[in-house]
Amino acid sequence: MVALILVRIVSFAALAYLALPLVVLVGASLTTTSFLAFPPQGLTLAWYGKMLGDPSYVSAFTTSTLLAVAATVVAMLLAVPAAIAIARYRFAGRRLLSETLMSPLILPHVVLGAALLQYGSAIGLVRSFPALLVGHVVIIMPFVLRAVLPQLTDEQKSLEDASADLGARPLTTFFLVTLPQIRSGLVSGAIFAFIASWINVELSIFNTTAELTTIPVKLFNYVQYTIDPTIAAVSGLTIIVAAIVIVLLDLTIGLDVLSERRR
Repeated sequence: MVALILVRIVSFAALAYLALPLVVLVGASLTTTSFLAFPPQGLTLAWYGKMLGDPSYVSAFTTSTLLAVAATVVAMLLAVPAAIAIARYRFAGRRLLSETLMSPLILPHVVLGAALLQYGSAIGLVRSFPALLVGHVVIIMPFVLRAVLPQLTDEQKSLEDASADLGARPLTTFFLVTLPQIRSGLVSGAIFAFIASWINVELSIFNTTAELTTIPVKLFNYVQYTIDPTIAAVSGLTIIVAAIVIVLLDLTIGLDVLSERRR
């Protein structure tokens, strides 16, 4: 009993330590001063209003959201068949294919960004939304692949074989047997992929323009010349939106975050 209490105390202390920077960030976004201050000196939403009234911030938010959603969807469509092929079939180059698809996890994104810029220049695909999309799919696809592969177990293969023996077509087996089994890995991988795409600076900065920029690149350029609570407001809004999305996903799809409540 004492050990359980100690474990819970340590767990809550660790969570509080991890959440403290977010509390400081949101608090600084509410200050009435023209500089970052915590605890906030007065409370105001003026910095949020300034951010939402700036078309460049709204455009950057829209671009980041569309890019992250599109890249996540494309990565899922590519990673699931790749994971099934790697887990279910034995063919020449299988290990090389797996390691190649996973390699963006260990390669510096700035290197990938520079390579994408050079290669894109040669084929006319540079500094555009498709160029950003290709780059983001490359760097986030390993997150989905890594999360789905462990879900494709031998036990699940038996269920797929049973479904085929009963006359189900491959697509029917996939949607009714395979997809429900890999759902948790697919959802968690998609969340990590979306976040990785949303916060990426190193690769995006090579293919953004004044009219086409993501919110992390916008912030990166902004803080080089000015530091005011607008930065904290942008970060605070991102945290709030992320929290809302996670709760909505849990209530609609089902995550482990709030699963105990439904038991």
